Amino acid sequence: MLDLELLRSFVAVVDAGGFTRAGARVHRTQSTVSQQIKRLEDDLGQALLNRTGKDVTPTESGERLLSYARRLLSLAEEARDVVARPNGEGAVRLGIPEDFAAYRLTKLLASFARSRPGLRLDVRAAQSVDLKRDLERGDLDLALLKRAAEGRDAIAVWPERLHWITSGSHPCDANAASLPLIFFPTGCLYRARAIHAIESAGRRWHMAYCSANLAGIQAAVAAGLGLSILPAIAIQPDHRRLTAKDGFAPIDSTELALVASPDASPATLRLADRLAEFCDAIQAKAA
Repeated sequence: MLDLELLRSFVAVVDAGGFTRAGARVHRTQSTVSQQIKRLEDDLGQALLNRTGKDVTPTESGERLLSYARRLLSLAEEARDVVARPNGEGAVRLGIPEDFAAYRLTKLLASFARSRPGLRLDVRAAQSVDLKRDLERGDLDLALLKRAAEGRDAIAVWPERLHWITSGSHPCDANAASLPLIFFPTGCLYRARAIHAIESAGRRWHMAYCSANLAGIQAAVAAGLGLSILPAIAIQPDHRRLTAKDGFAPIDSTELALVASPDASPATLRLADRLAEFCDAIQAKAA
């Protein structure tokens, strides 16, 4: 019989692309995860992972096992919930950045909520500075945060590359005496990065358009009202990226971090697993 804990670690290693991040995902040390994979390979008599430097990829046997492992884990979770679910599972309070609220994440959250009718899912889309504050004071159970690259105190992190953008059809004058900017209100990490970069270059700027939602910023850029900084997933076909050749140096790295409260419930951690898979898929697509 296949051990579900071993399968869970195997899937985590494949999805995360390495043992360290997989350990954070399944709440085990790197050495424990490595031992679990060896046990699974010994049980099956097959090598399941290719280990090349820091990169870990499934072998042909690993690829065949992966789909079965996902199905077995999903069925096990469903059976556990059906048998053990109380009349009410309480609530999970989730915070997400505005650009993820406008992306496909809403479908994932709706699917998660439908699969657990006894659970109340409360979702708040806001700036990361507000989400971090609410998580620290106990008003959120789980949050996806945009932050400076730290790589710690999180279930998982994903590097985020930011791009200067302008309108594709009505580009702004890159040599203007004062650069028109389009951003979220004060507190936005991207806004702070942009202002710092412009002022460090000895240039002037003014806030031409300020919006509390991503759609407004995207539309204002497309119309040619000014410049902005956005991650790859938020850049639209009617936007044009600006590079060093246009006079805009690369922006300092940021990251997307998945952070849970210290006393996160099992339901919160299950949602964290789903969110981590979602972000892994986005990262792979952007690579």
